[in-house]
Amino acid sequence: MKQRPRKPAVPRPAQETARHAVMELIRDHPLSAREISSQAHLAEKEVYSHLEHIRLSIHATGGYLEVTPAECRACGFIFAKRDRLTPPGKCPVCRDEFIFEPLFAIRQRQGHGQE
Repeated sequence: MKQRPRKPAVPRPAQETARHAVMELIRDHPLSAREISSQAHLAEKEVYSHLEHIRLSIHATGGYLEVTPAECRACGFIFAKRDRLTPPGKCPVCRDEFIFEPLFAIRQRQGHGQE
């Protein structure tokens, strides 16, 4: 089987890290890990580790990581109590595997920096 040549990777500017790229993508704009992965040119597994670090580190700037929970496409069950950022494998109610991915966005806390 003949393979197509790969497109050359476009490097990021020197001052922009992968984590900063992820943070800019989700600032006030909810995206799934798959969407972040394709736009930031990262593996989806890397995105989850960056999101975990971002969740812990943005408190100093007065922000927080807003997670819109995953939802079962079949029965509508919402995974509201789930702490992990990765999507669940199956719905606990109907056992279906078709699940809407969680969405991630960085939001600013109300009243932070205002006097």
